[in-house]
Amino acid sequence: MKTKVAVIFGGVSVEHEVSVISALQAFNAIDRSKYDPVPIYISKTKEWYTGDVLTDIENYKDLDQLFKQADKVVLEQESKGTIVLKKKDRSLFSKGVITTIDIVFPVIHGTNGEDGSLQGYLELLGLPYVGCDVASSAAGMDKVMMKQILRDSGVPIVDYEWFYSSQWHEQQDEIKQLAEKIGYPVIVKPANLGSSVGISKVDNAEELEEAIELAISYSFKVIIEKMITDLTEVNCSVIGDYENVESSVCEQVLSTDEILSYADKYQSGGKTGDTKGMESVNRIIPAEISEEATAKVKELAEKTFRLLNASGVSRIDFLLNPDGEVFVNEINTIPGSLSFYLWEPSGKDFEQLTDQLIQLALKRERERQSIQFSIDTNLFSLHSKGQGTKGK
Repeated sequence: MKTKVAVIFGGVSVEHEVSVISALQAFNAIDRSKYDPVPIYISKTKEWYTGDVLTDIENYKDLDQLFKQADKVVLEQESKGTIVLKKKDRSLFSKGVITTIDIVFPVIHGTNGEDGSLQGYLELLGLPYVGCDVASSAAGMDKVMMKQILRDSGVPIVDYEWFYSSQWHEQQDEIKQLAEKIGYPVIVKPANLGSSVGISKVDNAEELEEAIELAISYSFKVIIEKMITDLTEVNCSVIGDYENVESSVCEQVLSTDEILSYADKYQSGGKTGDTKGMESVNRIIPAEISEEATAKVKELAEKTFRLLNASGVSRIDFLLNPDGEVFVNEINTIPGSLSFYLWEPSGKDFEQLTDQLIQLALKRERERQSIQFSIDTNLFSLHSKGQGTKGK
């Protein structure tokens, strides 16, 4: 029997539409001779849907009609640990079972999907899933946590400061001094979003307040980073797990401004509504950087992946200055288009990529089955009635 793979996408995130694009790319690249993919779409109102109608991106132009044709669903655990996908609305005498699910392929960018939330839910259900686990997803999504881990391990990152939104409301003068300490120009960004949402370049103190207000509208944690002028932005993808990693070719991303915007990433090179995703970004592959810089980027990409205990496929983004210094900017644990375009030059097509990701997830599940998570004992039976845990 083929392995049932639930491709989950959408979600309550500012990157919702990007997720749909990436997920449909992945869905179409799954090997039908080995796997039976099942689309599961999470709407912006947190409703879960399935159905063939979800596999055509043109249908997302009319969501009301899409929801009428799709089935609202829930995941439920049945006896012996089997996970089934059921219709949410079913008759009294119908179980409403649509199919069983063997493994989940999450393709949700950003909040509630890339940050460990969905992964934690799948852990509780006992469902294996593709990609990073709860801890590495959370660390990768939270730029502050990520930077602290990398800095403590000697990985080069740009100077930064961070604060909570409540501190901004109460200590604006102190926060402004943080920017002065770093030195203008700076980049202000939400601590846990991707796709360049909420990010601003700030040249002086007058622009700082507006940039911070924008960032805190998306996140309660904000980062102020030193901006590298005349930078070269280079990305490298890594695939594997804690035992083995492999880095892709490097890409050089061309932006229309000094920072890559959401429009640069997803609204250039293709028509609105297509499924090109990050493939459509203006880029140079391989990156036009020196062999020494390429080797450094690949080394740091693999080191970052290992330090964060990442799994599956990630994309690590770098900033290079004119002096030849290389800085890790961030990791994307569920990258746009799953970075398949960075693997094709090495001879790994998208179908091979999705197959490898599924196999990595199944490997992790086999390893976890050998770990003991509970103890076969009843603590309450060891104490006399009514005495509690300190009973004599």
